[in-house]
Amino acid sequence: MNLSYSVESIGRDSVGRGRSNERPSLAFDLYESNVRSYCRNFPSVFAHGANAILTDEQGKQYVDFLAGAGALNYGHNNRHIKDAVVSYLATDSLVHALDLHTPAKRRFLEQFNEVILAPRGYDYKVQFTGPTGTNAVEAAMKLSRKVTGRQTIAAFSGAFHGMSLGSLAVSAREWKRASAGTQLSGVVRLPFDGFLRRDVDSIDVIEDMLLQPGCGADPIAAFIVEVVQAEGGLNVASKDWLIRLAELAKRSKALLIVDDIQAGCGRTGSFFSFEEAGIVPDIVCLSKSIGGLGLPMSIVLIRPELDQWQPGEHNGTFRGNNLAFVAATSALDFWRTPAFQATIGEKAQVIADELDDIVREVPSLVSARRGIGMLQGLSFHTSEAAIETVRKAFELGLIVELCGPRNEVVKVMPPLTIEMDLLREGLKLLRKAIHHPPHMVS
Repeated sequence: MNLSYSVESIGRDSVGRGRSNERPSLAFDLYESNVRSYCRNFPSVFAHGANAILTDEQGKQYVDFLAGAGALNYGHNNRHIKDAVVSYLATDSLVHALDLHTPAKRRFLEQFNEVILAPRGYDYKVQFTGPTGTNAVEAAMKLSRKVTGRQTIAAFSGAFHGMSLGSLAVSAREWKRASAGTQLSGVVRLPFDGFLRRDVDSIDVIEDMLLQPGCGADPIAAFIVEVVQAEGGLNVASKDWLIRLAELAKRSKALLIVDDIQAGCGRTGSFFSFEEAGIVPDIVCLSKSIGGLGLPMSIVLIRPELDQWQPGEHNGTFRGNNLAFVAATSALDFWRTPAFQATIGEKAQVIADELDDIVREVPSLVSARRGIGMLQGLSFHTSEAAIETVRKAFELGLIVELCGPRNEVVKVMPPLTIEMDLLREGLKLLRKAIHHPPHMVS
């Protein structure tokens, strides 16, 4: 089966064209909530998508370095995955099934174990939660508290885990936490790798905070951590730091939860972001690209002895999205040979080389390259310069987003399947946007 994906010519007309030319945003302005956000930075009406190319209603094409905020690792409308979904729909098989047994779910479970878990020596039960990442995080924390009998979750500076109350409690960004409108409790905040001064080992600090006699800390139910803090500014935990964190969790009889919702499914190079460190978390949260085609799907991987749920103790109406099971199973085909992972490494190196060149070219604007794999970016000295770069990039035909506590990091996150020529073209557009903000125009 050929899993390659080439960009084809995209039709210039869309179904809605002609009805919205006069005022394409009128319906959105009138009827959609003010909470909308991405569309404010990228104010076009997008009609078509093919791998890493988006086309708006006017026919303008954009290179997509956003990839559905990490939900489209295999690109827009990947033909291999889409064909499987379309074929499934044509059979009148179940689409919605709660947690009833279906052939689609059985095939995903079998193939996920065969292709992903077993070759890595992992033994996990799979819990299907509600369809988004925050549902997985809520379930993971709830189970940790149930299993350990403890209440406190240890979370990290720079973290982002979702927008429901429990996930917000373990997230760090102040303005998002403020949206809860209520007190967020049950969490102790710890310094992520590199958050403190360079001469301070944060694991040593954490050990003193939690284990020293007289520290006054409540027993920890679980540590929840992202290997790469994607929303937090592309902060990367080192291999040694992760190993020591896993040891600390074991010593303190706490569980280790890895939130791999954005950094998983190959984004950092390996399928799971923690593989290179050689650790085996107690619980892993996956969402976003596990759905294959951008279809809503979220799962929690649980060590078998920790699967202490009673039937129905945690549920969700849309935990049985069979279209997502079909798409996710098809996406696993990319991981059947080492070749796909090798291409991720090659593209990651191209991204790193290009971004390093930009850092050398404009040190007055950009301070450093951040991230790993195909989850990298540039840290700007000011948020104003980063925001202006994103705006200019969009004008030039590149969609790229911001992250970091002050929106000071421009995040490069294209589909893993992006063609190499298109990847280089997108990076050229980014370079051009950085070199031509208003304050640099002669």
